[in-house]
Formats: sequence, C-alpha cells, structure tokens
Amino acid sequence: MKKVTGLGGIFFKVADPAKTRDWYKNHLGIESESWGAQFNWRLMDEPQKTAYSVWSPFSKDTDYFNPSAKSFMINYRVDNLEALLALLKSEGIEIVGETVEDDFGKFAWIMDPDGNKIELWEPKAS
Repeated sequence: MKKVTGLGGIFFKVADPAKTRDWYKNHLGIESESWGAQFNWRLMDEPQKTAYSVWSPFSKDTDYFNPSAKSFMINYRVDNLEALLALLKSEGIEIVGETVEDDFGKFAWIMDPDGNKIELWEPKAS
C-alpha cells in the first residue's frame, strides 16, 4: 500500500496572519487569500491529473494544531486514508480525533514521536 503520496500543505502559527501574507506577497511573490495560498501541480504518474498543496499562516491562538504545542503542522496527501489509519493504529500510532469528510476530501490526524500533530488528507477524486 502506498502511504504518503505528497505534501498537501504547510500550516504555521503567526502573530498576524494578514501581515505575514502581505510580507510573503511583497517579498516572495506568494499571492494568497484569507486562508493562505494554493500551489497547483500535476501528478508525475498521471500528468493529465492536477493536484495542489496549500500554504497557510494561522493565528497564533488557533487550537487547530492541538494537542501539539508546536507552531506548525504538516499535511500529507495519502491514497487510502481508511486503510492507512487501520495500519497506523495496529502499529500503535496515536490517532487524534475522528476522521472528517468535506468538500476537499477526507482528513485525519496523528501524532509523531516528537509531539507534532500531522494531518493526513485523502483528496476527493477529480
């Protein structure tokens, strides 16, 4: 089973998300919206299919990264979230909360050995 298939996004805490988005726009050319930016790309194995990764500064007060006390969270794209979660659970990996499904796909969270919350994302089929 293929586990991680790519980087889904990088989320990080900042004091002032709007100021941070402006800095990155002005100095690095990253155009973004209130939630962040989307980087579009094509799948190597199936170049006719498009995909994307997200860059998103969160307010320093967000609880979205809990129970991690870290200032960042990485989102990894996966092919089969349900099967991967079953495997990770059997390996003793801590799963945080319940799986969520929305317009973007399925999401679940785990903790790595350093206390980093990791978001796993199975995008909806395009």
